[in-house]
Amino acid sequence: MAGTLETIYTLWLRELTRFVRSRSRLVGSGGQPLIWLAIVGVGFGSAFALSNGIPYITFMAPGIVGMTILFSSIFAGINVIWDKQFGFMKEILVAPVSRFGIVIGKILGSATISMLTAFIILIVIIGVGIIPLKSITAFGIAEAVGFMVIVAVVFVSIGLIIGSSINNMEGFQVIINFLILPLFFLSGALFPLTSAPVWMKGIAAIDPLQYGVDGMRGALVGVHVYPIYIDFVIVLGIAVGLIAVADYAFKKMQAK
Repeated sequence: MAGTLETIYTLWLRELTRFVRSRSRLVGSGGQPLIWLAIVGVGFGSAFALSNGIPYITFMAPGIVGMTILFSSIFAGINVIWDKQFGFMKEILVAPVSRFGIVIGKILGSATISMLTAFIILIVIIGVGIIPLKSITAFGIAEAVGFMVIVAVVFVSIGLIIGSSINNMEGFQVIINFLILPLFFLSGALFPLTSAPVWMKGIAAIDPLQYGVDGMRGALVGVHVYPIYIDFVIVLGIAVGLIAVADYAFKKMQAK
């Protein structure tokens, strides 16, 4: 047990150290969501109004937090490919440590990075008044952070599953680019899915980000499609299932 915890801590710390040393990642991961808010939020907000009377940019803000987590989490698989190409993955796979500990360490490391970035964006959103501070409760913040953590785990796990199955950056990027935009646009981050066509709602029903965004929006803005506890149970169930799949994928991965 102690060895597994040490493995988890070591890999968690390694992921954070790599992120802190990469200034381009620090700037890019925080700057992109703010650009979306400034351009899409203001631009679309001036074009139409929501039926519930909430300003569009306020409606969109939790979706931008979800986007931040999605974009920064799912690319965690690149680190797996990088480690395979430069031999680090071989070293940890042949070491007498638990594969499950390796998976959890990588998931926690990348999820922590995503959480830090998303939380900074959330603070900025609240600080500039996009989400009015007077409408937020401490419990609502706690609920939102809970969703942020689980959503980060979901998409880090997806990234690790894909990264463990592919050996080149180009293939990984093709698959991720194919997945990431549908996941984002069908999550309800930019527009209410209640007015979407039936076929779109059906596809969106299997998008885990939809439930994360809906839960965060309910916690922060008070607008949601499903009961918040339903959103939480669904996202948590998906996270547990994907962790199990990631563990299986790492156990099948060969130390080459």
